[in-house]
Amino acid sequence: MKRRHEQKLIILALLLLICFNLPIVLLFDSAQSLAGIPVIYFYLFSVCVFSILISLYIVNRYHE
Repeated sequence: MKRRHEQKLIILALLLLICFNLPIVLLFDSAQSLAGIPVIYFYLFSVCVFSILISLYIVNRYHE
């Protein structure tokens, strides 16, 4: 994998650090629910799935 593609994965890791930072997570800590799922669980699950899909895209597209 080339260096610029590794840098994309590092940027993704830094964005995940920001997304899982406690003040950001606490923004979604409410009593409301979305389709019967608490908003904080929906946020955490969505961020995980989104990061997996982006990393899979980067690795598959730029794998040499």
